[in-house]
Amino acid sequence: MSHAVSPAEFLRDGPHNGPRVTQAKGHDIIDCFACGFRHVLPLPDPATLEQEYREKYYAAEKPTFITHAREDQTWFELAQNDRLAIFEKLVGGGRRRLLDIGCGPGFFLKTALSRGWNAHGIEPSSQAAAHARSLGASVTEGFFNDQSAAALDQFDVVNLTNVLEHVPDAAATLRRAANLLAPGGVLCVGVPNDFSLLQIAARGAVEVGEWWLAPPHHLNYFDFESLEGALLKLELTLVERTTSFPMEAFLMMGENYVGDPALGRACHSKRKNFDLAFEKSGLTHLRRDFYKAMAKLGIGREAVVIAVKPASFGHAVG
Repeated sequence: MSHAVSPAEFLRDGPHNGPRVTQAKGHDIIDCFACGFRHVLPLPDPATLEQEYREKYYAAEKPTFITHAREDQTWFELAQNDRLAIFEKLVGGGRRRLLDIGCGPGFFLKTALSRGWNAHGIEPSSQAAAHARSLGASVTEGFFNDQSAAALDQFDVVNLTNVLEHVPDAAATLRRAANLLAPGGVLCVGVPNDFSLLQIAARGAVEVGEWWLAPPHHLNYFDFESLEGALLKLELTLVERTTSFPMEAFLMMGENYVGDPALGRACHSKRKNFDLAFEKSGLTHLRRDFYKAMAKLGIGREAVVIAVKPASFGHAVG
C-alpha cells in the first residue's frame, strides 16, 4: 500500500479511497487506505447480492461445486483435521462450540462433528444448506448479518473459509464474527492469497493476465499481511498462519489451465496426490510444517490466519 500514484489513478467512493491497482471485467480494483486491503470499487449494496447467493450461485455459477467437493473430501479432510487439531489445542478440553460461517455443503461441519465438536453452520445458498443438513449438520439458512448473528450464541471457535472475498463489507463481517467469540475463543479465516509473488511470476510465465480476479463474485483481494492487519484492528492475537499448494506453480511449469477446466481439474488432482503422499508415508507433520513455511514467506494458494480473542475480553469488539 506504499506505491506512488498520479492523481488520475486515485479513486474514492464514500469512505473507500486509494490507488487503482488494476481493472477486471469492467470493475476498478483499488488498494483501499480505509480498509487496508484491495477491493472492487464501488462495492455493491448487500441487498443486490442476496438473491444471487441464495438461489443462483451454486446452480448457475458453481454447478459442479458440490459434486467436486464430495469427490475431494478425502483430500479436504487433511486441512479440515489440521484446523480442528489447532483449535483443540488452543481452546483446551471441554470447549467444543464451533460456528462455520458460509458452511457451503457442510463437509467441514461433518468432520468437526466426527471429532466431537458441537458444530453449527450458517449458509445463504438453499442448495448448499440442504446438502449440509443431509450430512447431519445443523445449519441456519441465511446471510451472516446483524440480525442472524443476534440469534446465535457465543462460540469457542468461529471459522470463515472462502467467505470474505465475497462480502461487500469484509471488515463488518470480521467484527461480527469476533463478537460471537467467547473470551479465549479462536477465529480462523481463510481467503484466496491474491497478488502473491508466485502469481506475479506465473502471470509473466504464461501471459494470461491477472486470472485470479473474479468480480463481481470476488469483491475483496487479501494477502497474509492485509488479512492479519484486519484481524489486528479487532484486537485479536495472531497465533498461526498456513496455506495450501500454490496452483499457480503449474502455470510456472508451463501447464496453462486458465480457461481450460479439464486441465485445471487435472492439475488439481496432482496437488491432491502431492498432499496425500505425505499421509501415505505417515508424514502428516512434514506436510503441515511445509505449508507453514510457505505461509511464512507469504506464498501458497490460500492465506489462512488463526487468531485468539484475549481471555480478558469481557466486551464486544467495537
